[in-house]
Amino acid sequence: MTSPTVALPRAHAERGLLSWLTTVDHKRVGILYMLGAAFFALIGGLEAMLIRTQLAVPNSRVLVGDAYNQVLTMHGTTMVFLVVMPLLAGLGNYVIPLMIGARDMAYPRLNAFGVWMFMLGGIFLNLSFILGGAPDAGWFGYAPLTAKTFSRGTGIDFWIWGLQLLGISSITSSINFVTTILLLRAPGLTMNRLPLFAWTTLVTSFLILFAMPSISAALFLLFLDRHLGTHFFNPAAGGDPLLWQHLFWFFGHPEVYIMILPAMGIVSEVLPVFSRKPIFGYTAVAYSSVAIGFIGFTVWAHHMFAVGLPDVVNAFFSAGSLLVAVPTAVKVFNWIATIWGGTVRYRAPFLFAAAFVALFVIGGLGGLFLASVPVDWQLTDTYFVVAHFHYTLFGGSMFAIVAAIYYWFPKITGRFLDERLGRLHFALQFIGFNLAFFPMHLLGLMGMPRRVYTYAAGLGWESLNLLATIGAFILALGFVVFFANIARSLVAGERAPDDPWDGHTLEWLTPSPPPPYNFARIPVVQSRRPVWDTKYTGNPHPRPVVEVLSGNGNKGDHNGHMGDHEGDSEEEHIHLPAPSLWPLVLAAGLTVFALGLVTHWIFVPVGLFLFALGMARWVQQPLFSETHETSS
Repeated sequence: MTSPTVALPRAHAERGLLSWLTTVDHKRVGILYMLGAAFFALIGGLEAMLIRTQLAVPNSRVLVGDAYNQVLTMHGTTMVFLVVMPLLAGLGNYVIPLMIGARDMAYPRLNAFGVWMFMLGGIFLNLSFILGGAPDAGWFGYAPLTAKTFSRGTGIDFWIWGLQLLGISSITSSINFVTTILLLRAPGLTMNRLPLFAWTTLVTSFLILFAMPSISAALFLLFLDRHLGTHFFNPAAGGDPLLWQHLFWFFGHPEVYIMILPAMGIVSEVLPVFSRKPIFGYTAVAYSSVAIGFIGFTVWAHHMFAVGLPDVVNAFFSAGSLLVAVPTAVKVFNWIATIWGGTVRYRAPFLFAAAFVALFVIGGLGGLFLASVPVDWQLTDTYFVVAHFHYTLFGGSMFAIVAAIYYWFPKITGRFLDERLGRLHFALQFIGFNLAFFPMHLLGLMGMPRRVYTYAAGLGWESLNLLATIGAFILALGFVVFFANIARSLVAGERAPDDPWDGHTLEWLTPSPPPPYNFARIPVVQSRRPVWDTKYTGNPHPRPVVEVLSGNGNKGDHNGHMGDHEGDSEEEHIHLPAPSLWPLVLAAGLTVFALGLVTHWIFVPVGLFLFALGMARWVQQPLFSETHETSS
């Protein structure tokens, strides 16, 4: 019996900057997303440190007035749009095609365009600091604070078009994820067998596709108000500032689930592996993600309980906000049941994933308080709300993202992160986070308002603010240890085998790091835990190791492959998309065009030329790289 002849792509030996600028490989695109997000995380973290330094003691003068408003606005915008979302997109780009047995994303060039749009959009947004001042109306941009009357500089215009560019990136990424997960799954990988990280990413992508047009429309209307004399948000001319809030929060609250659902998927992958047992209640965990996505579109006005909406409207949104706790609680109890009775290995990925569960529960309980209209009336615009969303998004999303990096770092790099440094990082991050944000609950109950740059002595807020600032610096120290761990491990980290954690999803069948084509032959899946089935059930169908040849004719990696039917002799061709510079040129064209709308008209034709050039060359370029044949 003969094995199929496999036409493998020529080895991608390209190195250097140009290979990264032209890459369309989903793994490199994922790494670019994560590197870009790490850079912006440093900026957002520095902004957070400035904010906490200013608030450490009463009547401080470190960062005052408009400078404080600019840093506060950019911190919120950066952490939401330039850190959490792209980190999750980067992890999804790298891991999900491997998890579902695909060779790449469905639209590789569109994928590359999305990452360049993210990077250039982030740079564009931060250019505001040196080109007339950053936006200063808060990351929520409430009207009429964003009107020309109150924000005369270009900061709000940079914010408008920066978010539009980032929205393009998010939409293109979501289209790619939806198409890839629905159409490129390996044979046998039904939706009822789909890894939970892929499930939550699929739901998240639909949320982005339905929610992002709302904020895009609002931003466009705001630009018209500022520059063409319209009055969509001006009540003196028949507009309505609450229209902005409805349009913004129709995106803004699903945005919370856009950031938390993939994190829930990560935790649903990590906890079973380190508990040495399958996820408890797979179906409930998967379908509760869909339920959260649906309910997430019915709760946006709980951000608006204090604006004077009718009581019946407040009651509806209060009920929806309480209802979303039900599918969330389903996940929490299933995670606990997964750990319960398991043979737990207390490695760094597990510690961060377990901390996610605890901290997200605290944040969720705070959300239940705010979902009650009378309680919200007392607590809205206080530091209680700041504590709540940081426990939900930082204690939630960021702890899960860090767990994912520790978990998949050996797959991405072929090396382990240092476990001792990982435990030190966990201790600093966990302690620092709780010291920084738990006191804010108490500050909010004591009446400290949000978005103020100073406060008077004698109000009883001094010690709690100082404690929060100390916690923030401990938290920052934890991330210094984290980045030092990454740098050290890339150079001298312990070598990792292909399956270092005894994982159960398909990415652990590939070498570490995986080859450009991922799988020499597409695996066939027979259960929710295909790799565990291969190793532990004696399933005769999958064959774990196939020797393939690299492009130079030498024996290459030993790749784990599943599903080779006995007696097959047909030829299988592997076609990889050709590298392309034109997604970057297209993204650069849109960015330069936006720069012209904000600064000087001369950039508008330059941007249009780059856009047209990129589009024309994109459609003319051949789709695939060369392949050659070898027998495996």
